[in-house]
Amino acid sequence: MPNHPTLASLAGDLEAGRTSARRLVEECLAKIADPAGEGARAFIHVDKDAALAAAEAMDRLRKANAAPSRFAGIPVSIKDLFDIKGQVTRAGSRALEEGAKPAEQDAPVVARLRRAGFVVIGRSNMTEFAFSGIGINPHYGTPKGAWNRSEGHIPGGSSSGAAVSVVDGMAHGALGTDTGGSCRIPAAYNGIVGYKPTQRRIPLEGGVPLSFSLDSYGPLARSVDCCATLDAVLADEPVVALAQRPIRGMRLAVPTTVALDDLDDEIAQTFERVVQTLARLGAQVEHVEVPEFRDVGVMNAKGGFAAAESYAWHRYLLTSKGDVYDPRVSLRILRGEAISAADYIDLINARQSLIARADARLAPFDALIMPTTAITPPRITDLADDKAFTAANLKSLRNCTLINMIDGCAISLPAHREGEVPVGLMLAAPRGSDRRIFELAAALETVIRV
Repeated sequence: MPNHPTLASLAGDLEAGRTSARRLVEECLAKIADPAGEGARAFIHVDKDAALAAAEAMDRLRKANAAPSRFAGIPVSIKDLFDIKGQVTRAGSRALEEGAKPAEQDAPVVARLRRAGFVVIGRSNMTEFAFSGIGINPHYGTPKGAWNRSEGHIPGGSSSGAAVSVVDGMAHGALGTDTGGSCRIPAAYNGIVGYKPTQRRIPLEGGVPLSFSLDSYGPLARSVDCCATLDAVLADEPVVALAQRPIRGMRLAVPTTVALDDLDDEIAQTFERVVQTLARLGAQVEHVEVPEFRDVGVMNAKGGFAAAESYAWHRYLLTSKGDVYDPRVSLRILRGEAISAADYIDLINARQSLIARADARLAPFDALIMPTTAITPPRITDLADDKAFTAANLKSLRNCTLINMIDGCAISLPAHREGEVPVGLMLAAPRGSDRRIFELAAALETVIRV
């Protein structure tokens, strides 16, 4: 990734007068409009006039010492899944395009970003209705991931455009969603940071749901500190300085159940190097069985919460406009039709048990560490075959889904060295451990790529 600035450095430049909000927005707009870039595929809608007007307003407020925060004027992208006042929320689909009414108000998370002075640059592309970890969208195009771009590798999903907007400098942060990895997977595949918060911390209103049991709203950005800043804004918490926890003495668990199965060679080698580095620096790294992770596959065998809950939301829209859905998406949603009320109640009870058992097992540790994905990003053209697509999707989602199912929080950090294929390292912990995860990750991001 080019040496793009962090939110903190941009805030410093704005405060010192070395740049302006308008200049930042103009630079992002220029990159979006570059015909040689991915802007046309990374964004479904670019709000040029409104973004420039907001930037000018932030510049005036800063000049009057009245900026709403030190980050006022910094452009961010918003996943097309969220309501933005006056705009139609398509969720990456054509099914919501015709006849839909514009949103009457911003989603709470969008409103909170605006209240802090962040400038909405546009709506980022995504997997239709957020239903895959790959990032392919047949309706609006698929942005190429950052890795080996001339060959066209997947960006990861479902927050595909969000990740590409950040890595390409078309925005300086992004709002995404994470139901089974949709912030962390594209972050891993593009060499940036993605965060899945404890679900209850951030309101879910104003977004098209995939699974209301598993959905979380989180940031994608260039550093742990950037993600922590955006996460605090989204959760309506104070933005405070992020302290690094000492690596020496960290209690880190490597789950040997499921999470290390069938890894690509590059993933396995990078992860082993990271584990050795952390142990050498004094972290207490322990390989542990987590039998609860085996239960996740059983619970998802019929489609799980995502199929059941998305079918409940989509069933009437599928009746009237199912022919315009991506078949790979509609087929997964329709699995929910066969899930009975009794099956669903069994799922709820099984998950409650899963969470309780996982919380108890992980209590002795500061965090789990594992590869974010089991594979490196495949080429888009290699996934034209449905069998290949399904295999890649499952391996992209597998490790991240484990954390959503236990109601945890997790971050993906770039772990590869310069010039290597992107590999993400995930740190995860039970719900409510968000601050600890950020403090651990802030220490690890400085050493795991050396």
